[in-house]
Amino acid sequence: MKILLIEDDKKTAAFILKALSEAGYTTAHAGDGKNGLYMAKNEPFDLAIIDVMLPLVDGFTVLEGIRHAGISAPVIILSARNSIDDKVRGLHAGGDVYLVKPFSVTELLANIQAQLRRTSMSSEPATLTVADLKMDLVSRKVTRAGIRIDLQPREFALLEYLMRNAGRVVTKTMIMEHVWEYNFDPQTNIVEARIYKLRNKVDKSFGRELIQTIRGVGYVMEK
Repeated sequence: MKILLIEDDKKTAAFILKALSEAGYTTAHAGDGKNGLYMAKNEPFDLAIIDVMLPLVDGFTVLEGIRHAGISAPVIILSARNSIDDKVRGLHAGGDVYLVKPFSVTELLANIQAQLRRTSMSSEPATLTVADLKMDLVSRKVTRAGIRIDLQPREFALLEYLMRNAGRVVTKTMIMEHVWEYNFDPQTNIVEARIYKLRNKVDKSFGRELIQTIRGVGYVMEK
């Protein structure tokens, strides 16, 4: 699942992006309101985190622009302002949660999970299934044949991408762009290494291999 962060403070942004990455989320970041609104309108995302005090365009205006564009993804508002008027304005503008700074990582992640759970219940299924492999996108639990599989956040993100594209071949470049969000040296073996570890957990003990290698092309998860 992809989260858009619109935050101009570099330290705060780095703190939030690190927490989201460690939790297994894909992220995109804008450092001002103008670019943030452009990204929101042109790049798909599952949830947005928007600071109120932004350069060029303030957070409330960004939020109003997102809603006027017909985008219904949940939005968490970040603000150092704790007044009732500001909270009411944020919620009236279309925000789902008003989080006052400073906040804890646990509080932020709990709010993210709650909003994604609500969205999943009202729109797309909260569970991905391929053969006997099941992934709960809300609780972030993975099982195969009823047996729990413990995954690291990046492994979870990689498996989610493969399961969402079951039956389709995905290239190494596609995986790097969607799971790691930036390009590595084409000669790097980071994708191969992660696929190897993922196979050991998902396929090795279950007889049938779901993750297949298409030599010279990429990988495909069987339906």
